[in-house]
Amino acid sequence: MNKKKIIPFINAENEVPASVVNLAERYSCEGADGLFIYNYSGDEASRDEFIATVRKIEKIIDIPFMVGVYVERFEDAKKALYTGADKIVLRKALLPEEKELKEITSRFGADRLAIEVDMKVDFQTSEKLDEFYEAGIGTVIVKHIDTTERFIKAISETKMDVIIRDGLIRNDLAELLSYDTVEAVSTNYFEDEEKDIFKAKRALKNNGVDVSVFESLIDFDDFKLMDNGLIPVVVQDYVNNDVLMVAYMNKESYSKTIETGKMTYFSRSRQELWLKGETSGHYQYVKSLMLDCDNDTILAKVRQLGAACHTGSRSCFFKELAKKEYVESNPLTVLLDEYKIIMDRKEHPKEGSYTNYLFDKGIDKILKKCGEEATEMVIAAKNPDSEELKYEIADFLYHMMVLMAECGIDWDDITKELINRR
Repeated sequence: MNKKKIIPFINAENEVPASVVNLAERYSCEGADGLFIYNYSGDEASRDEFIATVRKIEKIIDIPFMVGVYVERFEDAKKALYTGADKIVLRKALLPEEKELKEITSRFGADRLAIEVDMKVDFQTSEKLDEFYEAGIGTVIVKHIDTTERFIKAISETKMDVIIRDGLIRNDLAELLSYDTVEAVSTNYFEDEEKDIFKAKRALKNNGVDVSVFESLIDFDDFKLMDNGLIPVVVQDYVNNDVLMVAYMNKESYSKTIETGKMTYFSRSRQELWLKGETSGHYQYVKSLMLDCDNDTILAKVRQLGAACHTGSRSCFFKELAKKEYVESNPLTVLLDEYKIIMDRKEHPKEGSYTNYLFDKGIDKILKKCGEEATEMVIAAKNPDSEELKYEIADFLYHMMVLMAECGIDWDDITKELINRR
């Protein structure tokens, strides 16, 4: 059975977009299992601004999110899902016309659609909820709930996946998550920075609720420590694997790291625990911890806010000692570097550059070249000589990246979309 989830909701109506983005990023760092971000304003300008805000959020978070938006036409739903959202949440009181709804459900499927219902306004029995399920909507978000026998029966017998929206957690969180059909509780309780999601999840775990928390699979006493009782920790950026720094942990700092999800070390110079980022705000949020084959070194992959180094550098490793020239062949690195060169040409034009020629001619010329290169790639694939195909694929990828740059998307956008399709 899937683990139970805590999914904070963010009401973006009448909120400054930057505040919404910052709150979403904090939730993503501090233990949320997902997000529900909504703005059901009906006017076009508000919808467009909200969609733009969600796109910004998608670029900086690494947890699934649902988008609640006013949907009048199929295109409204498509725009919302194309932000990278895991689901679109329709509001029962604002459902589109039946024809539009059928087009949305047939195009996207039940797994990508949820409906929010207000149990105080119109109580939904399991039979009523199942009507949404039969219409092609897989998840229901119920708000303004009570925990009476009638409510428990409704959510327990429905075919839908159930998320309970409970503002400020007015009901017992463990009880809400104990029902079999309830996969998550969505709340704004953790909007207060004093409220700790990790702490709440650990309490749930201790209460017998199966939630995702950090747990060490090997006891610290089984680590091979240095003579001073410390173990070195090599810290990497979890996205690009850049080595950020090396620090040390003792048993207490390791336990704090597991408990809080923030990298906590033991400072050898100060002889005290050191929560990375406590004074600078440059926290390191744990993504994974690995132990080497000799049990004497930890490899930590983290989300680094700001700089890892006290000098202000992203990484502590920036002093070159010796280097032999070599050809970088890591596909990801090569594509990222090539895209950076293309973006540099766009921002700093260079006379005689073919890339700048394409940008100067505009989108139609770029699209024409993409079409031509795609055709040449297809023709080359019919030729048994793979050398020609490699050349044509490389040519197509280059022109495709020029198109990406022209349209304002990057490799992060593409890889996230591929992940969403798994």
